[in-house]
Amino acid sequence: MSLVLVGMLLPATAARADNPIVQTIYTADPAPLVYNGRVYLYTGHDEDGSTYFTMKEWRVWSSADMVNWTDHGSPLSLTTFSWAKSDAWAGQAVYRDGRFYWYVPTTNRATGRMAIGVAVSDSPTGPFRDALGHPLVENGEFDPTVFIDDNGQAYLYWGNPHLWYVKLNADMISYSGSPAQIPLTTAGFGTRSGDPNRPTLFEEGPWVYKRNGLYYNVFAAKCCSEFIGYSTSPSPTGPWTYRGTVMPTQGSSFTNHPGVIDFQGGSYFFYHNGALPGGGGFTRSVAVEKFTYNPDGTIPTMNMTTAGAPQIGSLDPYVRQEAETIAWGSGVETEPAGEGGMNVGYIENGDSIKVKGVAFGAGASSFSARVASATSGGTIELRRDAVNGALMGTCAVRGTGGWQTWTTVTCTVTGATGTHDLYFRYTGGSGYLFNVNWWQFQHA
Repeated sequence: MSLVLVGMLLPATAARADNPIVQTIYTADPAPLVYNGRVYLYTGHDEDGSTYFTMKEWRVWSSADMVNWTDHGSPLSLTTFSWAKSDAWAGQAVYRDGRFYWYVPTTNRATGRMAIGVAVSDSPTGPFRDALGHPLVENGEFDPTVFIDDNGQAYLYWGNPHLWYVKLNADMISYSGSPAQIPLTTAGFGTRSGDPNRPTLFEEGPWVYKRNGLYYNVFAAKCCSEFIGYSTSPSPTGPWTYRGTVMPTQGSSFTNHPGVIDFQGGSYFFYHNGALPGGGGFTRSVAVEKFTYNPDGTIPTMNMTTAGAPQIGSLDPYVRQEAETIAWGSGVETEPAGEGGMNVGYIENGDSIKVKGVAFGAGASSFSARVASATSGGTIELRRDAVNGALMGTCAVRGTGGWQTWTTVTCTVTGATGTHDLYFRYTGGSGYLFNVNWWQFQHA
């Protein structure tokens, strides 16, 4: 299904929701990372209309407020690894000593087995390069998670059907000793019934972290459909004790994948489902919930919602904002921009974008946007609190001679005071109208 059509098919009520947090493409396997006051979200990309886990690249998004997410495109793909054949599956990125290390599973062309590669970058948004030119570890299993303990010792865990770990060296691209198995006991990982080959609930997708001296392993449990369970331990290698369900089996995807962070004083649980139109087990979408640990450190059971996490603070419209910073989009897609970064494109009549919690303060007098059009253009309507809400301004976009031939347009604004959700509603003739790279309001 074309994602342009996907956006047009979204029900009107969906525009008030914020889960799933990305609507321009199908995303899966969330791996959040907190760095420098933002959450960077590393995901897989399910291809449109896929009938298998057809995944060719990884994507990055970021947010300072947990609701408006900026699309940073794809800084890592199968082509980054000369030895990779297929299957850009669930990975995780971490930061250490000025660099970002992204551990991903993919199929080794030479052996036909799943292997774990590692890519490195000086920036959380890439570009990433293959750090080794060959797999870091390979035993046919997948779904890496990486954890750096308080003493500086880093651990890489992965596995399906087993659970493995190695101690990473300080360079984060080599390890000491040999891969070791964590015993999958029913005391440690719960009891699965009906499958003598897999007596415990552990399936795949481990996510290991530490909180208040306790080690947590949150994982996709039982198959299929999966739920999210978790275990805790006094050490990073066990013994583990099964603690129960984080998220029951629900939604229209038969897999799930956890990611847990603390950010700006709150705790957040990332997962995926099949909630977008055309969504399902092979066309998934990442979502997030805010939660509070119980006093004894246990994780409460959570359900999937369409509301998502509450906004932290507000968005400043008086500094340049990327057009691909989106709380909810309908009909639009993104693409690499010739001026750098990404732009919003494939805009048709009636498409829209919501930016949540925009702090206009005493008021704005004008609005500017960086636009390009290979056709005759169209109009950007600036609306307040709803896609058909109060009209604050109308910016005409004329043809610029190319989809990457950029110019800046400006229009007057009225009624832009206080804090409101901002809707960009795009209007015009038939076909694609124009692209938008960035936007900014000016004070009255």
